[in-house]
This record gives sequence, structure tokens and C-alpha cells, in this order.
Amino acid sequence: MHETPRPVGDSPSWDRDTLPEGDDKQRAVREMFDAIAPRYDLVNRIMTFRLDVRWRRRAIRDLALPAGSSVLDLASGTGDLCIDLAAAGLRPLSMDLSYGMLAADRSGSPRAQADILRLPVGDGAVDGLTCGFALRNLVDLGTFFTEAARVVRPGGRIALLDVGVPHNPIVRLGNSIYFGRIVPLIGRILSDGAAYRYLPRSVAYLPPREELVAMLRERGFSNAVHHQLSGGLTQLMTATRD
Repeated sequence: MHETPRPVGDSPSWDRDTLPEGDDKQRAVREMFDAIAPRYDLVNRIMTFRLDVRWRRRAIRDLALPAGSSVLDLASGTGDLCIDLAAAGLRPLSMDLSYGMLAADRSGSPRAQADILRLPVGDGAVDGLTCGFALRNLVDLGTFFTEAARVVRPGGRIALLDVGVPHNPIVRLGNSIYFGRIVPLIGRILSDGAAYRYLPRSVAYLPPREELVAMLRERGFSNAVHHQLSGGLTQLMTATRD
């Protein structure tokens, strides 16, 4: 067992009966990822059977930017996407709200702690933008999409990954059981049980895929498209800046 002990009655901010909102959500997300950073990669590999590696590489392939392009990787965590972006000949810049995650970054890419709803980046400053499995952790998705449109140059590309809800009822049932029961158990054994109880519940923050695509198109990504990966376990949205 590697879960960090806490004083009796001292429940973490992400372990509540109801999902946090607004400033409480931002604080809970930052504290939670600070707490799970040391074993984040290990738990990801185990709970996804290494499918997360395939999903990230698909996102970079669909980003479809030429070598040498600058890519802002947001909610970058320990740098997995940055590593794959660099391997594809791109120039990643890592940003995350969690200092713990940035401290555990293995990519060697330039990195900065930042609120990705208020990016310290100039208009049209980058060729592309990626974000892996963090949309549901943001306080305001509309603001994030507006910021993405601001910092990506016209003709630049974005690729956004997050968990999905499978359309097939049998796959959806199996995923619900695994994500809702097995993943928290894995998290409790290897990391922080409360965090991995929160993460499956956080899917509820995500709007339906049609709404996500509409939000992107309204903000300057008129050709935004949605892809279901691995039967809908994960969703990928890609688009070109108008």
C-alpha cells in the first residue's frame, strides 16, 4: 500500500459526495494531481493496459503538423505527450496547473506552471496545441476553447484527448464496471484511492460529443471532428484553426 496517510477525519478536497465546481474544483484538481504525481505514469499504464500510449500517438498523428512545428501541450502532466511530440520532430512546450506534475516531468521540454484558462502566451504564437485527458478537469471548457483559438495561429492544429462514454451498451456496461470499481482499487493499492474514485466520476463534467464539437466550431475551429477510439473508451477531437 502506497496511499499517503492522512489524519483521521481529514478528507481530501477531491473526496466528497458531490463533484466540486468553480474555484473549489480548480483547487481540488491541483491538489489531487500534486498528490498522485509520483505514481501517475505507473497507474496509467496498468489501468489502461498501455492503451494510453496508442491513444497519444494517434492524437499526434492526427495533429498532422510538419517537423519543427511548435506545439503547446496543456495539462501536460509528467510529459508523456511532450515525449511523443518530440519523437515526431515537433517542438513541445509543457504547461500544467500542478507543480507536482511538472516536477515529475520526464520529457526535458521547456515547462511552466500556468492556469490553462489564462495562458501566458501571445496571440497566434504556436503552430499547434494538444491536451491529454484533462478537459473534464477544467472549470470552464468554453473559456479553454477560446484560449486555444487565441494562441494557435490560423492554419494551426489542435488535438484533444479525453475519456469517453462508449455508445455500444455492452461495452458501456463493461467500461462502467471497470472504470467505476477496478480503477479505484488499482489507485488505492498503488497511489491515492480518493483520487481514483474521483477520476471515474469526473466523466460527468463532459458535455456530449455533439456539444463539444459545436463549441469548438463556434470558437474558430470550423472543421472540428470527433473520433471514438477503442470502441469509445476514449475520444479524440481534432481541428484546424480558421
